[in-house]
Amino acid sequence: MKPPNPKASPRKTRGPKAQKVDTALLLDAAQRVFSASGIKGASIRAIAREAGCDPALIYYHFESKEAMFLALLDRKLPPLAQDLEFIAEASNLEPTYLRLWKISRVYRRHFSRDTGFRAVLRGQIVSGTEGAKEAIARHIQRAARCNWAIIEQGIQRGDLRPDLNPRMTGFFLVRMFMEIFDLVPAFSERITQMPGEQALVATERAWFELFWRGVAVPPVSALPADLFSVE
Repeated sequence: MKPPNPKASPRKTRGPKAQKVDTALLLDAAQRVFSASGIKGASIRAIAREAGCDPALIYYHFESKEAMFLALLDRKLPPLAQDLEFIAEASNLEPTYLRLWKISRVYRRHFSRDTGFRAVLRGQIVSGTEGAKEAIARHIQRAARCNWAIIEQGIQRGDLRPDLNPRMTGFFLVRMFMEIFDLVPAFSERITQMPGEQALVATERAWFELFWRGVAVPPVSALPADLFSVE
């Protein structure tokens, strides 16, 4: 038996095998990084640092940061559409004004606290890749079709003006609520002279009352006092 060679290099021992990490944890981290830096300013390394893992582990699940953004869309937007589809069922005989208000509550529930994500989404709609724009459009169209259906049903039931364009009407309703989420919390005291949540609630109600007066068949009756308690 040969004695050990003192000059021989010591055999390297392998470290522990890399473990996969939960995709939900990675997407949570990606959303925070995208919200802070945008997709262009984000990096896999920054997302890994936020998730507390090695960057190499992300590639078990996603080939790029862009793929992570698409996965975020697939996680976040379908639940929104599902809630709207429930309201838009033709068998739903609730008053049209209540169904329209419920549309706003769905968007509030899913988006009001995600200022950064809304900014990223808007940026990708304006200047994102064609792949990102197509993915966003697919999700938005699913939700928008529900809004159009509710407005069309309101016209057929004689609650809404027959000259309305359902697509444009739905766009104006939702877009203004999204603007309220973005602007009022940041400038509430300057705009309304009311603090935070109080200003947000008051602005939503004022906008909806104005919207309803513009779309309802004349003469427009006052909205019921308990409508705005519906969440």
